[in-house]
Amino acid sequence: MKRRPVTRALFVLLLLGAVSARARAQQDPLYSQYMFNTLAFNPGYAGSADVFTIMALTRHQWVGFEGAPSTQTLTLHSPLPVNGLSMGGTVLHDRVGPARQTGAFLDVAYRIRTGERSRLAFGLKGGVNLFQADLADLSTVEVDPSAASISSKALPNFGFGLFWHAPRWYVGLSAPKLLENELTEAQSAVVATAQEDRHYFLLGGAVFDLGRDLKLKPSVMLRAVAGAPLSLDVNLNLLLRERIWLGGMYRVGNAFGVMAQYQFNEQFRAGYAFDLTTTRVGAYNAGTHEVMLSYDLKFTKGRTISPRYF
Repeated sequence: MKRRPVTRALFVLLLLGAVSARARAQQDPLYSQYMFNTLAFNPGYAGSADVFTIMALTRHQWVGFEGAPSTQTLTLHSPLPVNGLSMGGTVLHDRVGPARQTGAFLDVAYRIRTGERSRLAFGLKGGVNLFQADLADLSTVEVDPSAASISSKALPNFGFGLFWHAPRWYVGLSAPKLLENELTEAQSAVVATAQEDRHYFLLGGAVFDLGRDLKLKPSVMLRAVAGAPLSLDVNLNLLLRERIWLGGMYRVGNAFGVMAQYQFNEQFRAGYAFDLTTTRVGAYNAGTHEVMLSYDLKFTKGRTISPRYF
């Protein structure tokens, strides 16, 4: 085996450690603006705004770190003419080092009234993920040729979600991928036990008036997956004049950051989030950037029934 410089070897080990930890545990992408990208992991969110919504999000994690995670998501959803039914769709692309996955999922939700303005939605998600890993791209290490790549592999999956909401609060529970598909064939000497792990998401939030033109919105998300510690996001946002969101987030034991969003009109809004990791990886990157664009298509005249708080 050829000798490599010590610093280069340490860098590769750090990258592989970060990638393998995510591959074994937190495989599903992270989102700092999860309260506006909920359909990506909870099908019960479909149609919750009572308009046709299109949302695009791009997240670039650990900027400046070679092989850092990068995620792009496109979601759309709307209530249907059939009373209580909603549909949506999600397309995502996620890359971590030499591994990448592209998925397309269909979401269906059925909502029932639980109060004058509250509804409980039962959602189902189904689709397929295409997974590929080019281990040979890691040119700084020697790789067994028999495990040099994982060719594009179709991984069908399905999941469920519950979403209980009113104009000023929401609670959700979901498991978007119930099947634990094997990512590699048994003969692979390097990643023989790699598989998709089942993730669970619990989230909630509320909006409180602090004055005529100021509102406070706390929200939390808890992620659970076998083989990894619980991951908890705590967010606190202020809404100014129903137009500008300003806030901060803390991912317990992992990262902290800030976020902002501007509501251009009743239909179009844009958001941005910036995170800095508190782990050792933080010394090797310039933070995480996340940009979100959302547009609501209204098919009826008049104003939106209520402001969009989530």
